[in-house]
Amino acid sequence: MLEITPNLKDDPKLPLYVQLYEYVKNDILVGKLEAGTRLPSIRKLAEHLNISLNTVNHAYQQLLAEGYVESKERSGLYIVELETDLIKSKKDIPDSTTTQKPSKKYTYDFRYGTTDADHFPFQTWRKLMNQFIQYNDDVHVTYGDAKGEYRLRKEIASYVHQSRGVRCHPDQIIMGSGLQHLLSLLAQLFRIQGRSKIAVENPCYDGARAVFQNHGYHINPISLNEDGISIEDLHKSRANIVYVTPSHQFPMGMVMSIKQRMKILQWAKEKDGIIIEDDYDSEFRYSGKPIPSLQGLDSHEKVVYLGTFSKSFLPSIRVGYMILTPSLLASYEKYFALYDQPVSTMTQHALATFMEEGHWERHIRKMRKVYEKKYRILLQAIHHFFDNRVNVIGMDSGLHILVEVHNGMSEEQLMQAAERKDVRVYPVSKHYASGMDDTPPYIQLGFGGMSEENIWEGIRILQQAWFEERSFA
Repeated sequence: MLEITPNLKDDPKLPLYVQLYEYVKNDILVGKLEAGTRLPSIRKLAEHLNISLNTVNHAYQQLLAEGYVESKERSGLYIVELETDLIKSKKDIPDSTTTQKPSKKYTYDFRYGTTDADHFPFQTWRKLMNQFIQYNDDVHVTYGDAKGEYRLRKEIASYVHQSRGVRCHPDQIIMGSGLQHLLSLLAQLFRIQGRSKIAVENPCYDGARAVFQNHGYHINPISLNEDGISIEDLHKSRANIVYVTPSHQFPMGMVMSIKQRMKILQWAKEKDGIIIEDDYDSEFRYSGKPIPSLQGLDSHEKVVYLGTFSKSFLPSIRVGYMILTPSLLASYEKYFALYDQPVSTMTQHALATFMEEGHWERHIRKMRKVYEKKYRILLQAIHHFFDNRVNVIGMDSGLHILVEVHNGMSEEQLMQAAERKDVRVYPVSKHYASGMDDTPPYIQLGFGGMSEENIWEGIRILQQAWFEERSFA
């Protein structure tokens, strides 16, 4: 049965039948109720809305009298076809359910954060998911461990120790549905401990900054130097928390030196501060030796380590993790004991098996080679087509680079010129909290989800858009 569920209110100035009539009429005008649709019978609608038969009958009679519906013998009332050009159009009528148009798809999309689907082991992943569904009926009817499944946390603890030098027990690991969910938990946890001022790199990942802004934190943007965040400016701020991306600063791409890492750890010790280390794409480093995580260097329990499987595995599984210090863990267990685990138990168990059976290490090794090849092709294309007319920033790691374009165009003009050629590139300005007056326009080029052919062709087209046509329209 078609359900009509208006919010009817007792109003002496507006009888119920008028409210019902107006509701149905507006739904007809905006197209929610299409021509030929049969209205519910008077009795069924009266029972559904818990109102009298007379109220529904009066509303229907008014619709019938004004020609919005027609009666068919022994069948009921049906909505008639209207001359919509003679009445208000859909755009003239407020509609709270209006949705945004889907964004345009570009042939060459240099979006950061997408991953290579062609080399993902879908067959293995599908097999593990199916095995779990088939043989684990008892697990399906439980909420699982509130921190996350122990098998998975144990594998993560082992992996981050071997690959990043992180030292932790599986009990310190909290699973979450992505970075922003975990940052939201941290924001609540810090509030409980009396911390409310956070420093962030400027620029930094705007999605992280937004989480703390939405939780009412005072944000201190800290400038960057060639080694990462300015420790001098950090000391000048009154922040007692700092959010950093030391392994591959987002979006500028520099790697925090070991000397700088020791300085920020010293800041945390002196200020009794907390460092949030977002190690978002540390797996993909293309030259030099891996630099130990801040957490692995920390001897005073001042670093919270965050990681996700979005870049290294699949963004769609929405799996991330944070490693709390012992003191923060005690607070978490005290105040968040009633929080259910948001990550699917099925996904966690499948991922744990994926890691236990060695698929994870093989996948990372393979993807490191895949992304390094794409990275090299991107640099070759930039050198071939742009020569010395752009500066490349943030090299040797991660899944994106920045380019500073020397042609006099603004960031917005560069993006628009690219889009007219069916190429999507991305701004860096949105990642700045303040202080962009003297900053040249940068464009972010992600390459993880693009084919090698599209990377080369996309750069060729950008050369035309930015240096041959120079259309500022």
